[in-house]
Amino acid sequence: PRASGSRRAGTLAVAHRDHAIMTTLGAEEWAGMDLSVRRGNDHDPSWFSGLSNLEEHYDMIIVGAGISGCVFAERGSRELGLKSLIIDKRDHIGGNCYDFINKHGFRVSQYGVHLFHTKFDRVWEYVNRFGEWMPYEHRVKGKVDVGEGYKIVPIPPSQKTVNDLFHANVTSEEEMERWLDARRVANDDPKNGEESALTRSGPELYEAIFKHYTKKQWDKWPEELDASVLARIPVRTNTDDRYFSDPHQALPKHGYTRVFENMIMSDPNITVRLNVDFFKERANLPKGNLTVFTGPIDAYYASQGLPKLEYRSLRFFEEYHEPEADGAKSPHPGFYQPCLQLNYPGPEVEYTRIVEYKHKPNQPEEARKAKGTVIFKEYSCDHGEPYYPVPNPANRELFEKYQKLAASEPGVCFVGRLASYKYFNMDQAFLNALETFDEVKGKGVLKRTELGEGDGPK
Repeated sequence: PRASGSRRAGTLAVAHRDHAIMTTLGAEEWAGMDLSVRRGNDHDPSWFSGLSNLEEHYDMIIVGAGISGCVFAERGSRELGLKSLIIDKRDHIGGNCYDFINKHGFRVSQYGVHLFHTKFDRVWEYVNRFGEWMPYEHRVKGKVDVGEGYKIVPIPPSQKTVNDLFHANVTSEEEMERWLDARRVANDDPKNGEESALTRSGPELYEAIFKHYTKKQWDKWPEELDASVLARIPVRTNTDDRYFSDPHQALPKHGYTRVFENMIMSDPNITVRLNVDFFKERANLPKGNLTVFTGPIDAYYASQGLPKLEYRSLRFFEEYHEPEADGAKSPHPGFYQPCLQLNYPGPEVEYTRIVEYKHKPNQPEEARKAKGTVIFKEYSCDHGEPYYPVPNPANRELFEKYQKLAASEPGVCFVGRLASYKYFNMDQAFLNALETFDEVKGKGVLKRTELGEGDGPK
């Protein structure tokens, strides 16, 4: 649908600024989103009372109310009867999983779309304690032009992708494997991301799907990145168009925030204080037997004079559309695009993808019937909320220095993706927190589950 048949939400005139302006927003980090209405969640008024009416001592002082912080508080209470104080500088719980109902009645995520999937039975059993889940298998499409006009194709690339884009006419896994083998560049020791990608995909898919998307996501060309960054790019030989293959794939019926509410809200052993910055209020906090720190590990040691670790961040620009408002027949009635997530891997636009939450089956019923819809254009940038660690030798070496400091820090447990300088999927974050708690509880290092790599930028 064209913009002529749509209306913008509120006063979001910034929603379509060019990329150069967008990446200098700084304090205007959320200027592209309408956060004027955030409904659908429960909050205890005491959460916003600062450091008043607190006990003098807690078993755990937990910094961060995201996955790791909530798991530690919930497990500490249920398993050991521990009392915890959770503080967070944000005004909500749930970390980056936080979602809410916006002014148009749609459940949206403030920090980008989140899709739950796991192969870990322990995690699946755990999250089901805190809410009802509904099956959902995520499918991503890409809007790609290889000289014949835009075509919408499955991502990761599969048989249909190469057939639609390159007229490959493959009809079996064997034919797809032969098509790829004829194009893959043999290289047993790739030196950079481009060489690594070419060994996986060959030049056609690399140029169409991976090259420019990588540049937009990391602000570096693949040849400027470690080989490891593109060593795991997914290329399918079959017709499976699901983005994930894990046995458990679902969405929480009432949103992710409700899951975290159910974890900690009604527990008398857990006290929450929001809008509290650990570093500003550190000296004023109650005493605790253990500090559980879930924030960026380099922030904890800022006074040491070491450089900051690099992260990539995201900006979101929201638009409200009524696809049939101009009288034209939409190919996707009631929707802006054919799927929840439509990637734009080419260089012709600055954003990496558009997300349309109306496609999510856990939307309120009235939202699914609405004539309008909201979309979010997503841009990558180098400042703001830390999302994706930048994998290169300098950052790995720097993180190892922080790790050594953390290992000798008395009375502090560092846990979570920011403390680990590693991208975790949601299930990996849950399992990491559960197993770290097991270690703390047992006062020793237990055998950890091999988590593997997170999905990273999609």
